[in-house]
Amino acid sequence: MPARIYKPAKSAMSSGTAKTKHWVLEHMPASAREVDPLMGWTSSTDTQAQVKLKFDSKEEAVEYALEHGIEATVIEPKVRKPNVRPGGYGENFATNRRSVWTH
Repeated sequence: MPARIYKPAKSAMSSGTAKTKHWVLEHMPASAREVDPLMGWTSSTDTQAQVKLKFDSKEEAVEYALEHGIEATVIEPKVRKPNVRPGGYGENFATNRRSVWTH
């Protein structure tokens, strides 16, 4: 069963980088999801798709996949460029401003 190894992206609801320091091994779904005719919920018989394993490094995740015969694809993280300007938000209220700041 194929899997993917990746480093999760930061939450869009926060500017922090919590929960992005680890690597995740996640199995790809083996079967399509089906709609339950009675309740209308989606379900699947594939229980491996629910499993997410967390590792401290990419090497640990790749080693685990090799030891257990899992064909895994490693997805490298995209580097986040810093876009913080000098001074930041506090610059709006500085007492030593060169020009007048108004709305």
